[in-house]
Amino acid sequence: MIDLQFFTTKQAAEYMAVRGVHRTAGTLEVARVVGGGPRFRKDGRKVIYDRQSLDEYIAARLSRPLASTSDFTQAGA
Repeated sequence: MIDLQFFTTKQAAEYMAVRGVHRTAGTLEVARVVGGGPRFRKDGRKVIYDRQSLDEYIAARLSRPLASTSDFTQAGA
């Protein structure tokens, strides 16, 4: 398989899902309009996501490693 640096919307959704953050292509499309999604670029009319932006978005949404669910409530988030 080719190691991609840039992803289409569908590929970005698949890349994120494999890494534990599930977003559909439709959710990413909406996020481009209202905000809150990963940073993207445009190539003419085509939208592309770069790997670094996706990785930063994923890291910002995942909690720190937890030993139990009580760790999450004790930490306050």
